[in-house]
Amino acid sequence: MTAPVRAALYLRVSAGRQADNDLSIPDQRRQAKDYCTSRGWEIVADYVEFDASATDDRRPEFQRMIDAATTKPPAFDTIVVHSFSRFFRDQFQLEFYVRRLAKYGVRLVSITQELGDDPMSNMIRQIMALFDEYQSKENAKHTLRAMKENARQGFWNGSLPPIGYRIVAGEQRGQKTKKTLEVDPFQAEIVRLIFRLAREGDGDSGALGVKSIAQELRIMGSKGELLRTLVAASSAKTAGFSVPSSVPKWRPVRDSNPCYQRERLVSWASRRTGRRGARRWVAEGHLRVKLAPSPR
Repeated sequence: MTAPVRAALYLRVSAGRQADNDLSIPDQRRQAKDYCTSRGWEIVADYVEFDASATDDRRPEFQRMIDAATTKPPAFDTIVVHSFSRFFRDQFQLEFYVRRLAKYGVRLVSITQELGDDPMSNMIRQIMALFDEYQSKENAKHTLRAMKENARQGFWNGSLPPIGYRIVAGEQRGQKTKKTLEVDPFQAEIVRLIFRLAREGDGDSGALGVKSIAQELRIMGSKGELLRTLVAASSAKTAGFSVPSSVPKWRPVRDSNPCYQRERLVSWASRRTGRRGARRWVAEGHLRVKLAPSPR
């Protein structure tokens, strides 16, 4: 009796919003499973890539899949994708990996773009890949144009704000709230202190460089001088300061340095392979203190 074809599913979404809605990945998995079941194939692995672009191969799950496919013997016989654009949106890279997989007897199959192994099918796949690459570049062009116009109108395009600023609601346009930046009255004092140290120094020396400023802030923080300086300089009339909700996962730090009252869970990815290393807790320099009420 012939052994069933061993299949690996590769599922990918490029936009974080798609991943958050949890719609695309389950639909890709359902259709891929139905496709394999109808052909009597055995699913031995699946690789899920969230928020990853297909314009290059710097994708951790993709690299893990390729490693498994290019061992001897390979871990599976076929890679099943919803469409070739899930695998790559770059014609050259797609053909490179298709040929590399073929050397180990592993095929790439698209459930919505079924093709054979003859020269005509290879040509059609390459034409499809060229259209996918073109569409990707067109989408990037229009997205960049929209982001530039958004910035020209004074709105924030996203990501964490620069130190000394915070993100606030700027304008309501239909169902969408446009965001903008405003000066954070408390964090702004940190920026002013840094510029003051760069221009005038600490009073006992001349202007300080970047490393000297960092060391000075560390010393001031450990002695409590930084807190007293910032609280005295701040004109905030609120009873306390809360950490912005846009900050990623954090935990308190048991540290005598009042400047480091939380840590952020982050992970680094290799620029060459895209593989992520161990996640680490990293100190963040946001203050979490009570402000003295300003004199009336």
